[in-house]
Amino acid sequence: MTDNKTKIGILLPTRGLLLRGDQPPNLDRVINLAEAVEQAGLDSVWVGDSLLAKPRMEPLSVLGALAARTSRVRLGTAVLLPALRHPVLLAQTLNTVDLISGGRLVIGAGVGGAFNDDQKREWEAAGVPAKGRGRRFAEIIEIVQGLGSGKPFDFHGRDFDVDSALMRPVPSQTKGIPFLLGTHHHAQSQAQIRRAARLGAGIISISDSPEEFAQIIEQVSEMASEFGRDPDTLDTTFYMTVNMDPDLVKAEAESVEWLTGYYGSNIWGTRWGPFGGAERVSERITEYVAAGAGTVIVRFASFEPEKQLDMFLEKVAPAFP
Repeated sequence: MTDNKTKIGILLPTRGLLLRGDQPPNLDRVINLAEAVEQAGLDSVWVGDSLLAKPRMEPLSVLGALAARTSRVRLGTAVLLPALRHPVLLAQTLNTVDLISGGRLVIGAGVGGAFNDDQKREWEAAGVPAKGRGRRFAEIIEIVQGLGSGKPFDFHGRDFDVDSALMRPVPSQTKGIPFLLGTHHHAQSQAQIRRAARLGAGIISISDSPEEFAQIIEQVSEMASEFGRDPDTLDTTFYMTVNMDPDLVKAEAESVEWLTGYYGSNIWGTRWGPFGGAERVSERITEYVAAGAGTVIVRFASFEPEKQLDMFLEKVAPAFP
């Protein structure tokens, strides 16, 4: 971990606002939430990604808008699906957003699933084969990082060929835009661990228990050392889903409705949460920090994100200055 201070981020509802037919979605609500997070002194705001399987606002466009309306918070994706995009265009977009933000961009990135019909149709609509998406994902990360160097870049892989490509602008960040690669204990994937150890500035995980998260940090750290990298420089980010309503019955009912609408089913059941009040949320964040989380991203499983954020800022955030 690069910093002993716990960083708290908030996922903005670029999909959540669509779950009850808000068409067109009210972008001012997203901007206002981001400004509230910054004014409260939290570390970061994050947005999710999907084309058709889980429809939402396009994440990098939103982050570009937020870059112009904020000045301090980090701006992240949790998570971007690079394999649905072409790496050269993606590099140009990322570098531009990083320039607008003054070097505040951080990209949580995942391979993406093809486990249900909606996800399969998403790959088909993008004109990208779902098979081999892990390899394509790794190649894209390498190309985007290479195009951020400011020097002519060559890459010859199975999915992409780039010859002496010179990209402008380059990222504002001297070490390039950090990529936190999706790595999950429950996936039981050595490929995930290897990609994160080789290519990532760190990891981002979702739905693992604190004990599982600690194990995945250890596994990535060990493999990073094998690649000659210092594991202490890797960021460790955990993304959790909560509901702040102190009435446990109401919190659980709203969360289930929200998550079912979000995913089409409540895919992880008890792996979500906690639901039902500030004390439960604070305790859970503390458990992930003890497991090694340098950053904790909080998503509200609620149709009233403003109310949830107010409760979080008043009752939870002060414990993590």
